[in-house]
Amino acid sequence: MSARRVLVHEEIQDALSELDGWEVKDGKLCRTFTFDDFSQAFGFMTRAALAAEAMNHHPDWTNVWNRVEVSLSTHDLGGISTWDLELASALDRLAK
Repeated sequence: MSARRVLVHEEIQDALSELDGWEVKDGKLCRTFTFDDFSQAFGFMTRAALAAEAMNHHPDWTNVWNRVEVSLSTHDLGGISTWDLELASALDRLAK
């Protein structure tokens, strides 16, 4: 696991070019995942919860039917951190 540190704007912009569908909104790294139905969305959330728990880094998220909206920031560091990028990458892999 990488050392936790807040990223500067340029680092975040570089990372966004490598992440699928992520953007920065209100100081958080955000993405909406869309699935075929509720069951697939819920399955993704279950897998994502296990990955997040293993990292001890938990997303803010909402689910409505086939959509899961995720927001990541490292609250105790006050911004988007290396951990958020790590979790975003893991969520991308799980969504495939």
